[in-house]
Amino acid sequence: MVAQIAFIVTLLVGISLFLLRVKKIRRNILLGRDIDRSDCKADRWKTMIRVALGQSKMVSRPVAGFLHILVYVGFVIINIEVLEIIIDGATGSHRALSFLGGFYDILIASFEMLAILVFVACLLFLVRRNIIKIKRFHLREMTTWPKTDANIILIWECLLMFAFLSMNYCDMRLQEVGHEGYIQAGSYPVSQYMGFIWGGLSEAGWVVVERAAWWFHIVGILIFAVYITYSKHFHIILAFPNTYYSNLMNLGRMTNLEAVTKEVQLMIDPSADPYATPDPDAPPPERFGAKDVVDLSWKQLLDAYTCTECGRCSSVCPANQTGKLLSPRKIVMDTRDRLEEYGKNLDAGNVEDGKSLLGDYISEEELWGCTSCNACTDACPVNIDPLSTIIDLRRYLIMEESKSPEPITAMFNNVENNGAPWAFSAMDRDKWREEA
Repeated sequence: MVAQIAFIVTLLVGISLFLLRVKKIRRNILLGRDIDRSDCKADRWKTMIRVALGQSKMVSRPVAGFLHILVYVGFVIINIEVLEIIIDGATGSHRALSFLGGFYDILIASFEMLAILVFVACLLFLVRRNIIKIKRFHLREMTTWPKTDANIILIWECLLMFAFLSMNYCDMRLQEVGHEGYIQAGSYPVSQYMGFIWGGLSEAGWVVVERAAWWFHIVGILIFAVYITYSKHFHIILAFPNTYYSNLMNLGRMTNLEAVTKEVQLMIDPSADPYATPDPDAPPPERFGAKDVVDLSWKQLLDAYTCTECGRCSSVCPANQTGKLLSPRKIVMDTRDRLEEYGKNLDAGNVEDGKSLLGDYISEEELWGCTSCNACTDACPVNIDPLSTIIDLRRYLIMEESKSPEPITAMFNNVENNGAPWAFSAMDRDKWREEA
């Protein structure tokens, strides 16, 4: 009974911590301005199933894609056994689902095969990051914490798989010797070979290892669940809503600022009174573009929390590849970091900290390095749109601060004066034909 109470308390504490953190993240995301992504529901479901569930964009890089699918599918399926662990922990039973008979044997055997594959895949990921040192994992934004975070998760998954197989090996041996409470159930095609680690233990030793591995497995999963809410690995959950709410427009199409659209409509409306007194009860005008995270949309903030930090965006970015300061991954990571800081300030009742996303996190040089080619958005495996954030920050610089690089300022002046980006009047545009 004591073990059952301890288990229930542990389970409730883990779930509560997870839900509290999720609630705070949801609050932070909803700080963003509202946009409507309720259209084209059928297309959105198809996108989510294809990209998030089907991992369609992951396999564009076959090695990483295959390993990721292996870890993702394996880890999810293996943790179906958590259901049995919860039943056993709450009721004091052991292998509560063993009544399934032969099907149960197939399940356990399948779990073990997947466990060893997940273990090997995680080891290969660790090698790729820390020994081969693939370039995109070591760009300047990948400071100590991002690198450590990725390694922590991979090592933790290896430990969970090792604990699962160790639990099964000791369980199998205790079944063989007829230890009380260990019924004949399951098939163990992988863990049966772990005798070189645990085979020399006594019967009492097997009980200790089996119970310790059982507790480590469930507590480890709860720790994992809470930890990922602070980690880039929260994309395990957010990839689904993020792909559902993807921008379904063509990548080259940019949105108009609502405030500017209203002004233009007012200018061309013959019935509008340009001298009308503004409504004193009307909300203050929206900021043009974005200076801080609350000026971005909730979808852009959802993007920030969904980022996998895989670096595919930066590895295809022409600006990044030619040595420019811009890294699309850094733009998204900086947005998340600033949003976390803003949320903590909100909790402390001190929102005005004198900082902003633009300037304190993202520099003007980074923004103007972008060619607006959309390669980053196209490459993202979870449909994050770094360009939309870059465009909104640029809009603020131009429309609120009147800041732009000299070539762009000259182009604006030409458009205003000549109706075209070139420094030629409309009367002179056809002269090239005379010379030809």
